[in-house]
Amino acid sequence: MKALWITFGVIAAVIVISVIAAISIRNGLIERDEQVRENWSQIETQLQRRTDLIPNLVNTVKGYAKHEEKIFSEIAAARSRLLAAKGPAAKAEAGSQLEGVLGRLLAIAENYPNLKASENFLRLQDELAGTENRISVARTRYNQVVREFNAAIRKFPGSLFVPGLGFKPAEYFQPPAGSAAVATPPAVNF
Repeated sequence: MKALWITFGVIAAVIVISVIAAISIRNGLIERDEQVRENWSQIETQLQRRTDLIPNLVNTVKGYAKHEEKIFSEIAAARSRLLAAKGPAAKAEAGSQLEGVLGRLLAIAENYPNLKASENFLRLQDELAGTENRISVARTRYNQVVREFNAAIRKFPGSLFVPGLGFKPAEYFQPPAGSAAVATPPAVNF
């Protein structure tokens, strides 16, 4: 009789430990999924900040370069594509296109000495550079969290919970393949 109670106790302990481990693993996967979402939100915040700065930069340049209308319409179109893009790959592609036309805008600005000396233009250019740095940092953090999440849902025992939770591997935020605009940022000398 005593052996039977010991057996039941061991079985109960194994069940309790298994349930606690399962809850811990499940909660860990959910936490990582939320970290991916949070980090993606930070990237979107910085991308929005960039798109909010662009009209101010364009308006500043417009005052000096009235005959450069084509670049202004290209920037507006690229900005709209970035705002409408969904998901990391689409955002990266649209961001790359926007960076390309912004590089051309800044190159045009070199032809206008008064613009290059404008305090407003310099401040906007600094803010844009700071935003690009923030996007880079946010992208690095996001990709790190994505790597951890993707590994956790592929490894045992996390892979046991994936079907029940409906998790799919998260998408990395990377520049599009062959994107020269991202690989070599535009050189602007002032």
